[in-house]
Amino acid sequence: MRQHEIVEYLEAYARSFEPPLHEGVRVVNLSSSESLAGGFELETSAGKISADQVVVATGGYQVPRVPAWACALPGHIQQLHSRDYKNPASLPDGDVLVVGTGQSGCQIAEDLWLAGRRVHLSVGNAPRCARRHRGKDVVEWLERMGHYDLPVDQHANPDQVRDKTNHYVTGRGGGRDIDLRQLALEGMRLYGSLTGLQGGKLEFAPDLKRNLDAADQVYTNINRSIDGYISDNNIKAPEQPDYVPPWHPEAEVTSLALAKSAIRSVIWSIGFGVDFRWVRLPVFDDAGLPRHARGVTAVPGLYFLGLPWQHTWGSGRFASVGHDAKHLCEAVLRRAARRSVGPRERPRWRDLGL
Repeated sequence: MRQHEIVEYLEAYARSFEPPLHEGVRVVNLSSSESLAGGFELETSAGKISADQVVVATGGYQVPRVPAWACALPGHIQQLHSRDYKNPASLPDGDVLVVGTGQSGCQIAEDLWLAGRRVHLSVGNAPRCARRHRGKDVVEWLERMGHYDLPVDQHANPDQVRDKTNHYVTGRGGGRDIDLRQLALEGMRLYGSLTGLQGGKLEFAPDLKRNLDAADQVYTNINRSIDGYISDNNIKAPEQPDYVPPWHPEAEVTSLALAKSAIRSVIWSIGFGVDFRWVRLPVFDDAGLPRHARGVTAVPGLYFLGLPWQHTWGSGRFASVGHDAKHLCEAVLRRAARRSVGPRERPRWRDLGL
């Protein structure tokens, strides 16, 4: 789905059951209500709201991450986070340094490169995957294989998986792989992880080869798991050759003098943090993340929806967030029934149009 298709999808969804939707309203504070027993009070840009129950569905990507030392970069270099990138023409003339190779970083680097800009790319440890394999989109294969329905507590690394970067790939031009090695072969400058700024020089870790190799290994492992699924289920699918790296770094550049470079823009694509400080209720751990069981917190009537790996890999995606929404809706209705509705009058989640 492209940008306009996603917008149309959301607008059509809202029209399908016409909820009392109020757009452009900022919630600045959520706390327990002193006047509403067991309820909540919200301070918003449109005034105060009281509620028996609240679902916080703001996701897990609120605060753009930028290193503290970024302020030491020379003033003639424009800095922005990937959240604020629009297009190549919005940047000043000159070379562009993109820091980070998650989906946004790789897609922005490619966008700039295709526009004829000279791009420097700091390659992190993000994995990658094929856009298509054996005749289908890889996402379709993974969905059929049950990857998006695997509960986080059954994952091999449940304590680490929420912090992992998503695989880089693109939907551009109908969808294709992003191959950083091919872009390097065409002239894009690749470096390892950016570690800091010393004496006017950007410092990079000597991990470019390791990061490229690790990303390719994930790419290969995913394809092989799909091959195994096809074989085990006797599915007819076209053969596809293994990936052959077209480029290898001969020597790793670990420093770059800004004064001698033509870099005039830096785009930080190193992810986001969470900011739930406006939720003034005791439901967070030391890292500021919500404590919950599939979105249900220990505070009766307070829920979260759309968090990365809230319950499964699909929890933060359009394709599967509905499963968690139904689960929370049923919890909301059970609590509402206990408070104000008899058992025989209990509404169903379908009655709300979800």
